Amino acid sequence: MTTEEKPPGPLAGILVADFSRVLAGPYATMMLADLGADVIKVESPAGDDTRQWVPPRRDGVGTYFLGVNRNKRSIALDLADADDNAVAHELADRADVFIQNFKPGGLKRFGLDYDSVAGHNPAVIYCSISGFGAGKGAALPGYDILAQGVSGLMSLTGGPDTPPFRSGISVFDVFTGL
Repeated sequence: MTTEEKPPGPLAGILVADFSRVLAGPYATMMLADLGADVIKVESPAGDDTRQWVPPRRDGVGTYFLGVNRNKRSIALDLADADDNAVAHELADRADVFIQNFKPGGLKRFGLDYDSVAGHNPAVIYCSISGFGAGKGAALPGYDILAQGVSGLMSLTGGPDTPPFRSGISVFDVFTGL
């Protein structure tokens, strides 16, 4: 089938504002896009870090990025720029779903925290993904390998004469995205 012949998915007509990066959030929005939602990925002008996670690459872009961001449209916005911030707010106002994985409180200074977005768009489903919640661990970066270590998962890996190994996949990021 060509793109024009592709039947709409069950989430056709749903607009998702994807303010996430790396894996957990992009994995969640990838699945929504696969199901037919219109996902708009918002990237900084430098782009998502995973664009450069190579090899392998296709047309100069890391295939990791291409795989987890398939079926999405994207826009580069500098949220500190007034005009770009206005575009981000317009997207948030129209979105059915807003997904972000900034550190807790990280979008407040741009007026894109839950209270601000829901104030303009009360029906929005707002999903915040953080590595260690909003409590005492909020300042920790939410990298999968840290979660593997502090959870004890890495105590189950490696051999009797080796240190622990990280899991072959980013288990916590994938589970979080699911």
